[in-house]
Amino acid sequence: MIRKLTYSVQELMPYVNWVYFYHAWGLSGKPEAEKLAIKNEAESLCRAVGKDIHVRALFGLFEANSDGDDIIVGDVRMPMLRQQQPMKAGEGHCLCLADFVRPLSSGVKDQVGVFATSVDAAMEKGHSADPYMRMLSQTMADRLAEAAVERLHEEVRKTFWGYAPDEQLSIEQMLREEFRGIRPAVGYPSMPDTSLNFLLSDLIGMKSIGIRLTQSGMMQPHASVSGLMLAHPQAHYFDVGKVGEDQLRDYAKRRGLPLQVMRTFIK
Repeated sequence: MIRKLTYSVQELMPYVNWVYFYHAWGLSGKPEAEKLAIKNEAESLCRAVGKDIHVRALFGLFEANSDGDDIIVGDVRMPMLRQQQPMKAGEGHCLCLADFVRPLSSGVKDQVGVFATSVDAAMEKGHSADPYMRMLSQTMADRLAEAAVERLHEEVRKTFWGYAPDEQLSIEQMLREEFRGIRPAVGYPSMPDTSLNFLLSDLIGMKSIGIRLTQSGMMQPHASVSGLMLAHPQAHYFDVGKVGEDQLRDYAKRRGLPLQVMRTFIK
């Protein structure tokens, strides 16, 4: 099942996480008046472009199992990385996203979601003659791409996948990640390898919503997000950390790529 959705800018505004917007502008810890002033300008910008700019989302739900540190999604084997150090001192287990998917040895199929969202490229390219407005457009485009993931994940949990049909969370609670499951994104601490985008695109066809991949697996337009959706009740985010040489060699072997190529994907 692969679904394509289109969201309007105004539909997504309630899902914007302004904390990260302020962080992008270096306003964390600054007076509320400064934050409110730039928020008002960002909201005004979004009202102005709202009729012309849309945010597109793509979601696929696949049978899946884990096999060691790999997740087999549909017919695609997707190697994952394991933490280099436990999250807390004294804990012996280092986490891997594959831990949150039912193992192949169980003989029972699990499910995994694959997603991507992208903001119309015109929003990032606007206001090219005005550096301030250009940055405002770019940072808001990034926030709208993330807001679309928030909205999409809500619909997936309650309807498309339907593993939490009775969920009654406010948007504030969702932004605090009080829902069941996680949605680790490519390039983020739990899944730092940008080349995984090639595998995700093979599964859901990112081109259908205008996403192009560079040689390193980075997405264009920049205001795009991709990743997995996992429903395990105990699933939570973690930081893989600096990847050791032994794990990098093992990971490159599982990816079927030369070690030196793998180094370019994992910084």
